[in-house]
Amino acid sequence: MSQTLPATAVPGSSPDGFTAMLVAARTASLALASAPTRLKNTALQGIAVALRENVAQIVAANALDLAAGAENGLTAGLLDRLRLDEARIRSLADAVGEIEALTDPVGQVVRGSSLANGVKISQIRVPFGVVGVIYEARPNVTVDIAALALKSGNAAVLRGGSAAENSNRVLVALIHEALVAAGLPGECVQTIDPFGRAGATALMQARGLVDVLIPRGNAGLIQAVVTESTVPVIETGAGVVHIFLDASANEQWAADIVHNAKVQRPSVCNAVETVLVHEQAAERVLPGVLAKLAGAGVTIHGDAAVRALYPAAVPATDEDWATEYMSLDLSVKVVADLDAAIAHIRRYSTGHTESIITNDIVNAERFLNEVDSAAVMVNASTRFTDGGEFGFGAEVGISTQKLHARGPMGLPELTSTKWIVRGTGQIRD
Repeated sequence: MSQTLPATAVPGSSPDGFTAMLVAARTASLALASAPTRLKNTALQGIAVALRENVAQIVAANALDLAAGAENGLTAGLLDRLRLDEARIRSLADAVGEIEALTDPVGQVVRGSSLANGVKISQIRVPFGVVGVIYEARPNVTVDIAALALKSGNAAVLRGGSAAENSNRVLVALIHEALVAAGLPGECVQTIDPFGRAGATALMQARGLVDVLIPRGNAGLIQAVVTESTVPVIETGAGVVHIFLDASANEQWAADIVHNAKVQRPSVCNAVETVLVHEQAAERVLPGVLAKLAGAGVTIHGDAAVRALYPAAVPATDEDWATEYMSLDLSVKVVADLDAAIAHIRRYSTGHTESIITNDIVNAERFLNEVDSAAVMVNASTRFTDGGEFGFGAEVGISTQKLHARGPMGLPELTSTKWIVRGTGQIRD
């Protein structure tokens, strides 16, 4: 049943139109929930083909967004997230193909049993229904969410933000065409971008029409959704990500891993933002690490001990330790030992990803057990915390909360469960 939104909810647009869109998404979700895997895969194939065949159209729309973003002062990190070139579009199409190849989670039996009286009980995976997603300057998310929602049997209502409005308009139109061609309702994927920021607010208040809301973006956006939403929220998090170089850290591993984690794509949430260095390794390990970073144009924000070894570093402030730069900036601090490193991470981490570079098995296990983040690593780049890298094809986001989902969210994380009970006339004593 639809709910009436306040007449002031969506200035300049009919609130009835907004509500009608959500009602259509709810209706489409019912059809999608019972759609066979074959039909969903046909739609996914169509989306992948549409992406590959319309690269020029997508790039042209994206160029308008990039030009507007530059004019409006978007940071280099946000412009990088916003950009869609031919290679990225083809990667998106490949990711859709990978999602098509994954096992359909809908109907999977999580657990089951038979009672002594013969009643059979099973818990199975079912779609949420209607998933709302609020994000910014990330048109790739439009494709990732649409594909994951489709395969997991959910309708998706997307608010991609004004920065990517031209790109998202083209992408959603192509997705819509693929859905209809496959025999599914086009309303399985919709954008509320035409309703502006007020539409996002209305989406947050659409309890009863939207089953779950997922924000992706900066800390301010995520906190606003968590605070203001009456719809249940799966909280994704900003990435104040750490790497700790332990006393026994391999010098080459340290240089290569830190460089990859910072430089490969600095604008993403799994890029490292703070490197902590054991004081016994500082003189041995830091020169090589910082030299390699400097060669890539990274600005080092260092404490006094770091600046003594690397005078080109700028003084780090307390604010630096809590900053997600999304740029070629990195905070570096020398700490007394593993305990000090863990204490620093507990204070400043957003609970996303942390890694230790070490040859000490005991310290590695302590780090894994005592650091409370969604992903904790040993001798590996934090850039691996990603749905695609984890084999999910793509991801809805990286959840930093502890309820329902944590870490990269793939198909199973877009489902709930229900209990199926089959009897033959049994009654309870």
